[in-house]
Amino acid sequence: MRNLLNIAIVATVPLLLAGCELGPKTSGQDGYRGTGMNSIALNSSATTDDVPAPPYELPAAGGTTVGEAYENVQVLTNVSEEEFTYLMAAITEWVAPEEGCNYCHNPANLASDEVYQKVVARRMLVMTQALNSSWSSHTGQSGVTCWTCHRGNAVPEASWTLAAASKKRGSAAVRQGQNMATADTAYTSLPGDFAARYLLKTGDADTIRVASKSMHPNAANKLTTMQTEPTYALMNHMSQSLGVNCTFCHNTQSFQSWNQSTPQRATAWHGIRMVADINGNYITPLTSVFPANRLGSEGDPFKVNCATCHRGKNKPLGGAPMVKDYPALKGPTAAAPATVAAETAPAATTAAE
Repeated sequence: MRNLLNIAIVATVPLLLAGCELGPKTSGQDGYRGTGMNSIALNSSATTDDVPAPPYELPAAGGTTVGEAYENVQVLTNVSEEEFTYLMAAITEWVAPEEGCNYCHNPANLASDEVYQKVVARRMLVMTQALNSSWSSHTGQSGVTCWTCHRGNAVPEASWTLAAASKKRGSAAVRQGQNMATADTAYTSLPGDFAARYLLKTGDADTIRVASKSMHPNAANKLTTMQTEPTYALMNHMSQSLGVNCTFCHNTQSFQSWNQSTPQRATAWHGIRMVADINGNYITPLTSVFPANRLGSEGDPFKVNCATCHRGKNKPLGGAPMVKDYPALKGPTAAAPATVAAETAPAATTAAE
């Protein structure tokens, strides 16, 4: 009887483990046998999502510019009036399909900035142009549009704000973001404040690296186990957001070695800094523009992370070409507020995060 019970338990364990999987996956060998370079990806990560078609055929270039035709146009000044209308129709579907034009505009005075969404949208247009021109090291040839993040929602579904500050920091009962399984950390108990540490402003990413070259602490190596946990939380977030495992970017022989890593690691390196640029230089400065209901518990606006665009795919929307039908979003068409220039990824032999 005991043997039968043991057999039943052994037979049941694989079923229980299989039930923990979040979706069907595909495994493939990327490196030499024995190197542990098996890549595992969600099957959905290889599919292309539906992307709204352009509102109508792209108007021919030329004609009266929108800067000549309308008042208070500050970003798309040199775009033709017809292309401007074409782009506005697309943005309406991307961001506010139910509310329509009135979501950003006072219908009685389209030039007015009294609707706060218009001020935000203007800054987001500048940001989108910068992502397609200055951050092509991450956005590639596909580029991005408002749909990449918004998907028909005024506020992107995947976003984050600062965690509520603890009022009892001396209490052992306060978890301080630790030991709480959350979706952002792939349901681990790792710190949930990794985005605030690394994705809030440019320069934060420089603290990600926790690789040690020695076994024991010394004058050059004072990293603690606790200091590695936010980095692992960020890596888990990236893995889940892209629907891939660690070897999508890293070689398990040496996670820190750049010359053994895959090309995707350099793309991810730029992506981390691009997200920090978005949050630090475009979204956070708009804090005073947003009303209270569009702010988190700590008074900060909703910000982006890897999941905002990727949604479980290693390429957002399955790599669908986003910007090809919207030339006005490919780069600045007039003087616009400056952004931090995209950085250069570390050389292949540089030890970095």
